[in-house]
Amino acid sequence: MSDTRHLIGLLLGAEEDWPRAFEAIVERLGPFAYGNQTHHLDTERVHISPFNLRDKARHTLVIDRLAYWYYHPREWLKKVALMDDVYLLNSPFTFQSMEKHSAYCALMRLGMHVPDTVLVPYKNPIDNTRWAYTSRNYNDSFDLPTIAAEMGYPLFMKPFDGGGWRGVSRIKDEAALMAAYDQSGEMLMHLQKSVEPYDVFARALTIGPETMVMHFRPDEPMHDRYAVSHDFLSPAAGQEAITIAQTVNAFFRWEFNSCEMLVQGDTVMPIDYANACPDVAVTSLHYYFPWAMKALVKWSAFCAATGRPARLQADPAPWFTIADDPDLDYGAKLRHYQRLADEHFDTEHYQEFAAAALPHIDEIVLDWVASPHFDQMLVDTVTTTYPEHERERFLAHFRGLVGLWVTDESAKLVG
Repeated sequence: MSDTRHLIGLLLGAEEDWPRAFEAIVERLGPFAYGNQTHHLDTERVHISPFNLRDKARHTLVIDRLAYWYYHPREWLKKVALMDDVYLLNSPFTFQSMEKHSAYCALMRLGMHVPDTVLVPYKNPIDNTRWAYTSRNYNDSFDLPTIAAEMGYPLFMKPFDGGGWRGVSRIKDEAALMAAYDQSGEMLMHLQKSVEPYDVFARALTIGPETMVMHFRPDEPMHDRYAVSHDFLSPAAGQEAITIAQTVNAFFRWEFNSCEMLVQGDTVMPIDYANACPDVAVTSLHYYFPWAMKALVKWSAFCAATGRPARLQADPAPWFTIADDPDLDYGAKLRHYQRLADEHFDTEHYQEFAAAALPHIDEIVLDWVASPHFDQMLVDTVTTTYPEHERERFLAHFRGLVGLWVTDESAKLVG
């Protein structure tokens, strides 16, 4: 049985907690057997430097948490994908071009319950010498208050491409509308109908074919936004939330993404589902952090060991064939979308791989989360995140939530 080494690159911004977690789990995982080979996963934090376009990449896979906002590493990712077949989580080819606006359009075409949304022109002209001529001759005048009144308050104004909750405003009346538009400057904005009232705000984090749907409370401080709640959706709504999240990812070829949905009864309305750098901080996910790290390691190992081919461009045709079929109702379309998502992520093969090659991954992650090494990572994260007078309170808070996961996971593994 031959040995094969796979180098996983971590392209990082300001994060430290989840990279330490990922590295620790990979180290504890050690070599594993699959396909008559012994596979070794190595990790490396990618540094940014000049690169020759003909230099051969050393990485098998790169987890990207930076290139959506930073051009230099984005172009390096494009190079290693096109020339060296490096597998990317996520591909800049689709995340750069298929931002929130495109995602809204695609899901509307697929029949999802996306709230009414209008794209409005820039408040301030962009810096382009052709702007004045084009604006004078071809930009139609419009009455934004009339558009908003026709949509009906309350509304949300937010950038068409999103990005970390920047520029998002809840619009309750005309005065708030005009103030938000004035502040938008050169950002291109969506005006979207607010869903009120709603029963649940759900946020689904999807990594490869695995999805965790969480009860999200956006008005709470970050450390309290994810409620530890296991039965907050009906089975039908829970499955629909999973299908929507996995449909988004499979449609756009995204590997690592979060999807936000508002739920009224059994009606699931996706409102935000293009997050190139989804939240995986221990100080926000807490109870769900071990699941996210385990799923990320499993998917990375699967892609590396099986030689999963990258799909750098979206292929909407199979999805639109389903969407445009007049003989299919919404439920039938969802079932077909789930089938396409499972085919894209090779879900059955992934599950077989995990069972055969990573049979002890649950125990490995549990042992690490219960260890002093995890606690030190948590202490270091709290120390760098919160002021000194708040550290003791937050450390107890996160220790309690992670401890609850350890108790629940231990009981599940024994059972």
